[in-house]
Amino acid sequence: MSPGSFLRSRRFAPTLWPTLGMIVLVALTVSLGNWQRGRAAQKETLAAELAGAEARPAIELTGNERDASGVLFRRVRASGTFDAGHQILIDNRVHLGKAGYEVVAPLCFASGRCVLVDRGWAAQGASRADLPASPLPAGRVSVEGRASEPPRRYLEFGTRKPEGALWQNLDIARVAAATGLDLLPLVIEQGEPAPADGLVREWAAPDLGIERNLSYMVQWYSFAGLAIVLWLALNWRARDGTGTGA
Repeated sequence: MSPGSFLRSRRFAPTLWPTLGMIVLVALTVSLGNWQRGRAAQKETLAAELAGAEARPAIELTGNERDASGVLFRRVRASGTFDAGHQILIDNRVHLGKAGYEVVAPLCFASGRCVLVDRGWAAQGASRADLPASPLPAGRVSVEGRASEPPRRYLEFGTRKPEGALWQNLDIARVAAATGLDLLPLVIEQGEPAPADGLVREWAAPDLGIERNLSYMVQWYSFAGLAIVLWLALNWRARDGTGTGA
């Protein structure tokens, strides 16, 4: 049917309640899309600030920090003594296609509080029983690196529990409960200067979820567009009076 024939046989006659429903739906989905766009913009600003923070002097941790909000993703420095008896390995970490472990150890301040230091990645040995030794420096040391928070949601296989020094995931609260240590609510991803211990320290940029917010934004705007298209398509009535509706 040509456009001319269609217009001669049909008329556009929207009804009240479907039109109100479409307006409400479009307003809601556009509002949600705008919110996601705003969140993405905020995170892009934060990402730019974090990129600039790499050049700033490191923040000295005192051991009295109660949350990570003031230093998260910033370069920090902590001075203390490593607790070699509580070093752990985070299993199933892959680097350049090779399986291995993240080597994590508590660094304890003079006050007795400690902070977990992710020292880097070590390759898996010839067998699962062949764990990397990754000895710690003795005495008082100073560690610099990026402050981060481990994921709060993670996958574990069944009810498997940590086996000695081997853990599936890095969970600060669970490490504190297992070791009895008073841990700061953050992890230091050790950077330079660092000892020549063979560990790989190639940290990925923080994932702020910008792409996820943009994806949700597109979805909500698409729902709004789809609602308008359906409303337009479903409100054409035959000119002979059939199906004119109320």
